[in-house]
Amino acid sequence: MFYVVLKALTTRLTLLIWRPKVEGRENIPTHGPVILASNHLSFVDSLLIPMLAPRRVAFIAKAEYFETKGIKGRTMKAFFTAIGAIPVRRGDHRAAMDSLDQSLAVINSGGAFVIYPEGTRSLDGRLYRAKVGVGWLALKSGAPIVPLAVQGTREVLPVGAKIPKRVPVTVRFGEPIDATKLDFPGEAVAENSRARRVVADTVIEQIQKLSGQEYAGIYNERPAEL
Repeated sequence: MFYVVLKALTTRLTLLIWRPKVEGRENIPTHGPVILASNHLSFVDSLLIPMLAPRRVAFIAKAEYFETKGIKGRTMKAFFTAIGAIPVRRGDHRAAMDSLDQSLAVINSGGAFVIYPEGTRSLDGRLYRAKVGVGWLALKSGAPIVPLAVQGTREVLPVGAKIPKRVPVTVRFGEPIDATKLDFPGEAVAENSRARRVVADTVIEQIQKLSGQEYAGIYNERPAEL
């Protein structure tokens, strides 16, 4: 109930202030498991996508949002828990694997899950090479992947900014990708590292077409303090 009320209120406020342009929302299945794979430019992305997706979604959020002390910390934890965020500790391989297992459980239960294949926000606006977690999730679950691109959110709330700016924002959903039907060197299974890479590269290629970003071609390794 909290999620429904929160989404209704924040979506109306967002539509009123930013009037985001949404394209391709019909590409998201109305029910059943699906993976939404997005570029990542700002903290705002994790608020905007759940608002504008036509169904409830879950996503990964950094563990700090769940561990901050005091009233602010408790409020943040309640908020992110209510909107379906799954905590992950950056730089911790075991924690990252646990978060993938939780993400898979969401998908296998018939839910919609948002993943940022780049792994973290792009500080320079370029699109970075996808990590293979999206391939593992898709091949393990058999769920379709809907690539999507956000535009303008980096300008809405730049890193370090406290007050969001009123700038044009676009969310563009692409056509679903059936990972099991891609051309793999070997079996289309999650245990096949080359298959995971093919899926990840295919997804980031489609995101690039939707976003128009310059492709960096390398992994996005961001300083831990950011």
